[in-house]
Amino acid sequence: LGSALAVTPSFGFHILKKAKEEQTIIGHGDFKYKVHKNWAQISNAHNPILNCHEMQMDSKGRLLMIGDHTANNILVFDKSGKLLDYWGTGYPGGHGLTLHNEGGEDVLYIVDCGYFVDKTGKNQAQAGQVFKTTIDGRLIFPLPHPHTIGVYKDDEAYRPTETAVGPNGDIYVADGYGSDYILQFNHKGEFIRKWGGRNNTDKNYNLANAHGVAVDYRDKNNPVLIVTSRNDNAFKFFTLDGKYIKTLNLPGAFVCRAVMDEENIYSGVCWSETREGEKWVRDTGFVTILDGDNKVVSNPGGEEPKYNNGKLQTMHNSLNPIFNHGHDVYVDPDKNLYVCQWNAHNSAPIKLERV
Repeated sequence: LGSALAVTPSFGFHILKKAKEEQTIIGHGDFKYKVHKNWAQISNAHNPILNCHEMQMDSKGRLLMIGDHTANNILVFDKSGKLLDYWGTGYPGGHGLTLHNEGGEDVLYIVDCGYFVDKTGKNQAQAGQVFKTTIDGRLIFPLPHPHTIGVYKDDEAYRPTETAVGPNGDIYVADGYGSDYILQFNHKGEFIRKWGGRNNTDKNYNLANAHGVAVDYRDKNNPVLIVTSRNDNAFKFFTLDGKYIKTLNLPGAFVCRAVMDEENIYSGVCWSETREGEKWVRDTGFVTILDGDNKVVSNPGGEEPKYNNGKLQTMHNSLNPIFNHGHDVYVDPDKNLYVCQWNAHNSAPIKLERV
């Protein structure tokens, strides 16, 4: 090894760089993490990635990631980062992934948000769809398109981004890139109701980029929905039948879906407001973590959260950024995090090891 370093000093540089990287600690308070950027043991040449969108863990302890490269929409890892399987070639807008256990059997809800890139290189809107599948991708049924069942007007776009499954099996769909409605279906895929959108008399029901939806079970006797209103830097809370409860403002943070783990909420922050007040600036993402009282307690990859007189101050990414655009977080049983990123130079998920 010594002679190799003498002949090729760049080899030694890369070892030192990797060692330094693996020693990087981010986060605040009781939520600090060691960064493992090279956790995923894959080659982009063999398993190409455009964007990593979301991740879940099945009952076998395998981590399933959805992306939008149709060579392998679903990548399956073990916790060490070894690639175990890959499948899926039909989801050019592969975006949302929800895993639900039905009577001891894992099923997936796969959301294709529906965009494609035409020959001019310009993004074009195309209707999306939600599919219920087995854990290995066999179709069980698609959810009906809201135009075909008469619950959308002709000029209302449908580009869903996320799903959640309620305690009775009801399926909630966030139309985050379309018309900003939340649609509720029963476990058979039959439409029940919708709410949200943008032009309500009661502005509490208005959503702006309803990117995510999650079921909050922290009050076991009264589960509620947490809906993302990303352009508002907010989570909005609703009853399971769509009645508005409250808004949680997260100034500066363009949050994705709420990820529940025990009393905590985790979320990828896709962009954050700059210190100069600019928005939608590249490579300003991080992860935010809230406690059981919905107070931000840690921002891995971002600045430490600050409260003045009980009011959360505008949040920013770190001056030494780790992430490009945080899109989703998975929390494993050991409280390690796996961060999926959008628009991150075709990179694989990053592991954050709890310390």
